[in-house]
Amino acid sequence: MRAFEVVLAWVESRILGGELTVGDQLPAERELARQLDVSRAAVREAVRTLQAQGVLRSSVGAGGAGGTTVTSVPARALVRLLRLHVALANFPVDDVIEARIALERLSIRLACTHARASDLAAMRQAIAVMAQPGVDKARFNDADTALHVAIAEAAGNRLAADLTIAIRESMKVPLLVAFSYVADWDQLVARLSADHAELYAAIDEGDADRAETLVETHIRSAWARLQAALPAGGRHTGS
Repeated sequence: MRAFEVVLAWVESRILGGELTVGDQLPAERELARQLDVSRAAVREAVRTLQAQGVLRSSVGAGGAGGTTVTSVPARALVRLLRLHVALANFPVDDVIEARIALERLSIRLACTHARASDLAAMRQAIAVMAQPGVDKARFNDADTALHVAIAEAAGNRLAADLTIAIRESMKVPLLVAFSYVADWDQLVARLSADHAELYAAIDEGDADRAETLVETHIRSAWARLQAALPAGGRHTGS
């Protein structure tokens, strides 16, 4: 391992082993470098890496006010990492769709129980944008993502929501590319808008079984229509 990876491994092993928990401080930079027999530059590089991942937080101050502290992973850090890795891995879209369906079935079932008025309002707003006459493809795509994100946020399960959001957002560009090949855009908008209205109604009524079935049918049928429009070779998230 490179020197900074020694530090990463040390921090990871202690978090997984329960020796470091949220709020605990790492040893001082000089002490940790001596303890692991690496340079202070290696410690700083590892700390910066873990800060970007949302695992550590560094602050300057006297006494207990300063130092490097273990923090909980912010949702945005986890979502960003997942989104980038899904996009860069160039997974076959069919694999991503299957994972997305499993997550969105869970999210929408939980949303039927936990959705608040603010969650429902966010869903209605996204649906209204997509239903606007003459809505362009980029605006529709953004609103479509917003709807599925709102459903995931309404679930009340942070991990399920973050995974759902990461996968759905990683699909934004591939979906927009697929939209560009659709010949009858208005017909597709009408079909997808009808699906979205049904999804919202099931959530609003708390009908979890119906909502689960609807979201799977919606995702599969929408992708089938888009896949039929794609030229050969446009079958990966990185395409």
